[in-house]
Amino acid sequence: MNKGTVKFFNDSKGYGFIKDTESNKEYFVHVTGLIDEIKENDEVTYELQEGRKGLNAVNVKLA
Repeated sequence: MNKGTVKFFNDSKGYGFIKDTESNKEYFVHVTGLIDEIKENDEVTYELQEGRKGLNAVNVKLA
């Protein structure tokens, strides 16, 4: 499991970005990859899965 912080999440559009705690890389997250509801600055754990435009955060839940 990776750990990170929700940098941005748009509820109405259903997507956002998570910044990884260790690497500082940012990963796209879509509402379909969420387990818990998230909002900006939440601490989360997640897994990475290859998407159409690179790695996406999936199985995202609050830490």
